[in-house]
Amino acid sequence: MINPIHGGENILKNVMILLAAATLAALPSLAQAAETRCGWISNPTPRNWWLDDRDKTWVIMTQGPDDQEPEGMDLIPDISEKEYVRTNGNYGYACACLSVETDGDERITSIISFRQLKLSQCRNDKALKFKG
Repeated sequence: MINPIHGGENILKNVMILLAAATLAALPSLAQAAETRCGWISNPTPRNWWLDDRDKTWVIMTQGPDDQEPEGMDLIPDISEKEYVRTNGNYGYACACLSVETDGDERITSIISFRQLKLSQCRNDKALKFKG
């Protein structure tokens, strides 16, 4: 004769295993995957940074009440030390590729790597709007 209590434990154990497996399977989709974004990186005024790539304008950070510096901001060096267009005192724009995580909408939430490129690379990329 089968013990109903023992059989119930096995069913509960199997359900728990299935739930754990389903949870683990869903974890990769919850993690943000790094994206490579290349285009014009702009720093027009203090603490205002964004990236214009072929898809849209990505906010890196803005000065003000919503001033949220993304993790990895320290990976962006002084962009004026390489090819750079000065537009406002010590501020301006350059061409760069960044490996980033985004909120999927408009904000860069984490910077994983940064590589500044020659201005001609962005100027010659027809998918980018020309920065005058």
